[in-house]
Amino acid sequence: MILRVTADTNVYISGLNFGGKPRAVLEAARRGEIELALSPPIMAEIARILTHKFKWPENDLAEIGRQLRSFTFPVEPNLLLDVIADDASDNRIIECAVTSSSEYIVSGDAHLIGLKEYAGIRIVNPSTFLNLIRTKNEGRP
Repeated sequence: MILRVTADTNVYISGLNFGGKPRAVLEAARRGEIELALSPPIMAEIARILTHKFKWPENDLAEIGRQLRSFTFPVEPNLLLDVIADDASDNRIIECAVTSSSEYIVSGDAHLIGLKEYAGIRIVNPSTFLNLIRTKNEGRP
């Protein structure tokens, strides 16, 4: 069974700009090892950060949007949550995870990591998540 996952914006941003474990999470989705949920609010935040903080040009944003949509599945959250008062954008991650029936949220964000779990969805950092899928894959017959 393939794990269904929601990645926090910081996983996309780090993976796209710096590589490392966040990129490995994205590559696992690209290879079809996990199902990665992506909602319009998450995509909008990715575009906003890449534009304003990292100065990505518009044509690069359009291309990365196409690439992300090619290996993620779209989710239209059907609820509004207010779980994390300190950072409302973190609630958009949880909304996507709940709506998509994700088993994991992968994040480097202290607010989310501090929750550890929400509605049965485990919240882990990229390193922990990669260890989980490696262990799961090694356990396959």
